[in-house]
Amino acid sequence: MKSDVSAPPNGLRVMTIATIVLTAIGFVLAMFVARTDVDQGDVQRLFYFHMPSFFGAFVAFIATVVGGVNYLRTRQNRWDTLALAGVEVGLVLAFINLLTGSVWARPIWNTWWTWDARLTSAAIMCLTYAAYLMLRSGIENPEKRRVFASVYGIVSITTAVLTLVIIRIVPNTIHPAVIGPSPQNAEGAFEFSQNVALALGPNFIIWGFLIPITLMWWRIRLQNRADVVQLRKIEALAEG
Repeated sequence: MKSDVSAPPNGLRVMTIATIVLTAIGFVLAMFVARTDVDQGDVQRLFYFHMPSFFGAFVAFIATVVGGVNYLRTRQNRWDTLALAGVEVGLVLAFINLLTGSVWARPIWNTWWTWDARLTSAAIMCLTYAAYLMLRSGIENPEKRRVFASVYGIVSITTAVLTLVIIRIVPNTIHPAVIGPSPQNAEGAFEFSQNVALALGPNFIIWGFLIPITLMWWRIRLQNRADVVQLRKIEALAEG
């Protein structure tokens, strides 16, 4: 991901077009190609976006860790930019995960929200990364802001990891464990069948990798342009 502010590189253009086209294809697979679930009906189709969006958020948050570690090691601003892009993109995808899960839960669990272990940990994860943005906005000194944000972003990945594994370590969660050799008999659970894989596989690649990487790349370019504008403002004030 280059840090220039020129026209978008060919790689980014190709990724953007591929992401748009494949996202549309994934939507068609989920909504019209995959068979309707016998027990849950059409609301089950949200699962094809719900689960992949979480893994997309996880990928973005991993990028924040990579950016934070490398910034602390090198003090190069480009790594801090990567970390910031990871949080912003990851937070959007995490909120999509929460929203689709809530809409799914209403007809299946007869409630928009319940303080289940997985739902609670996901909410805490979102709040933790939202606090990252508040931390950045609350520190005026650029160097201190980058250092504190780097450390915070590294530590915050624990909330994402906990959200990922919590249904395996908390025995009484009602959240279905779809992937694995022995899915739970939780209300609203369904088998990981070929029908599910037909739409989940492509959407997992699209939402789990293409979307977060493409969005982070664009966010990095936007931040680079903002940095150039800020630098020129400072130079203009100094000359005046």
